[in-house]
Amino acid sequence: MSTIPDNIAKVRARIRAAAQAAGREPASVGLLAVSKTKPAAALREAHACGQRDFGENYLQEALGKQAELADLDLAWHFIGPIQSNKTRALAEHFAWVHSVDRLKIAERLSAQRPANLPPLNVCLQVNVSGEASKSGCAPEALPALAAAVAALPSLRLRGLMAIPEPTSDPSAQRAAFARLRELQEGLPQSLDTLSMGMSDDLEAAIAEGATWVRIGSALFGARAYPPPSQTTPGA
Repeated sequence: MSTIPDNIAKVRARIRAAAQAAGREPASVGLLAVSKTKPAAALREAHACGQRDFGENYLQEALGKQAELADLDLAWHFIGPIQSNKTRALAEHFAWVHSVDRLKIAERLSAQRPANLPPLNVCLQVNVSGEASKSGCAPEALPALAAAVAALPSLRLRGLMAIPEPTSDPSAQRAAFARLRELQEGLPQSLDTLSMGMSDDLEAAIAEGATWVRIGSALFGARAYPPPSQTTPGA
């Protein structure tokens, strides 16, 4: 039975091989451990293997883990859909938010970021596959959103994020990731981040320029229990 240290080693080897195959430095690809629904003990075990960056989808669950793991030097990334009434906690407790998809949310994050903290790193989520069920701004709305977000004082616009429609076809995987990369290259802002790729398609994402791959099941296994209930639905 695989353990978290074994899994981390295997995923890091996959990242290294994919980066080398793409002619990229392996260090240019960050491993974001997606730890939603996983207990704090699993994150502590991953940290012991050198993992520092963790991605969470559910705010209340994430805040509980942050309190339990406050003795560790962790960087917390929020990667789930964002409701307006959750922005203050996100601004106060996270280093990154990958899922900004509308200006109202970005404005609230900027206004609510504590002055003693560095600017909040944000990515704009783009709905590259046009799925009605997916969050993300439409590609044609991206330039105006990027310009407005880049001007906000307490945010640092780092790049783009996408969750393309799942497919097992490597060429289709690459096409979706290439679309996100091309959208970023078409923006006038100087951006350094492409948050794309998960356990089943990280190789395609790295081939198209991913700088963060968001890996959950390949590190921690399938979800151990249903997502926790939130004080407000939709966190």
